[in-house]
Amino acid sequence: MTTEPAGLRLGPLQQWFTDNIEGFDSSAPIVADLLAGGRSNVSYRLADASGRSYVLRRPPLGHVMPSAHDMLREHRVLSGLNSVAYPTPRTLGLCDDESVIGAKFMVMDFVDGRVIADRDDAATLTPGQAETISRNLVHTLAQLHQVNPEAAGLQELGRPQGYLQRQAKRWGEQWELTKTRELPEINELHAWLTEQLSHLPADLPTSIVHGDYRIDNVILDATTFDIKAVLDWEMSTLGDPISDLAITLVYWSQATDTLRAAIPVAEHVTEGPGFWTREQVLTEYLAVTGLNADHLDECVALACFKLAVIMESIHKRNLEGLQLGAASGTDSPMGEATVALTKLGLATISHGAIPALNS
Repeated sequence: MTTEPAGLRLGPLQQWFTDNIEGFDSSAPIVADLLAGGRSNVSYRLADASGRSYVLRRPPLGHVMPSAHDMLREHRVLSGLNSVAYPTPRTLGLCDDESVIGAKFMVMDFVDGRVIADRDDAATLTPGQAETISRNLVHTLAQLHQVNPEAAGLQELGRPQGYLQRQAKRWGEQWELTKTRELPEINELHAWLTEQLSHLPADLPTSIVHGDYRIDNVILDATTFDIKAVLDWEMSTLGDPISDLAITLVYWSQATDTLRAAIPVAEHVTEGPGFWTREQVLTEYLAVTGLNADHLDECVALACFKLAVIMESIHKRNLEGLQLGAASGTDSPMGEATVALTKLGLATISHGAIPALNS
């Protein structure tokens, strides 16, 4: 008998695939396995009778924050980026009928390749391969920020003006909804952001932003290490490209890190021989895009605040026994990650982005 992973209903799903997915082979029951990498939206690898693989994405089982985990939005973004040949999985279907599996979901092609998810994966790379991956990560992020939203049909994806200020407000509201304890330090960080972001120029550059761009959110060609697909678009919108760069810099890791090392997402992955430093990532990105990073400190502090709230949300789902995939379990360190990210944000205020991240 086929095992049914939590969050799916294989019987109704089999019928939905038969009715909606072109080329689906329904001559045997669909097989489903949870993909371990997801921390927010949940991903499953599905296989039909012919052995063809698909990926299904659905919201988490519990504590869904308002406006988060929007399957229709993620499907729209991926479809738009498919149309301009940006490296993304090809969308195959969208279901907004929650009676099928208990939630809205989207289906896309399974992209075969390599994911560098942890220190052990990274340890198998040569210094030359690590350098190639560093360059490809930066250039692919820059490529996203140079996509014309109108060409991708995404010009209405969001309101880019005032993006940073709205992000601070939104994640402050999410904190109040998701917190499991009082943390005066995070309130201090939020107050600083609210004040500081109000003084930024109104004409900052805008682009499509990913919102969670990091090394384990891409699938690499196993031979060339080109990026075949960028994953996890649930937080994408139109906004400030430097905010995307800031997320990448927070997730980047170096051997000297202390606070960053307490954040259990892609930890220690980019600290081996050949991987670029954060300074190299920043310098190359600015050279490729022609942008400036005068407000990088504000963007990194905002990234730390946003990620702290997200980690707290995962911590809350763990306490409720509703977290699937990565970071699940009562021994998950996500609660401590919230504190570490808050301290990292405050250190950015005091010392500047790169010195704080490198400490």
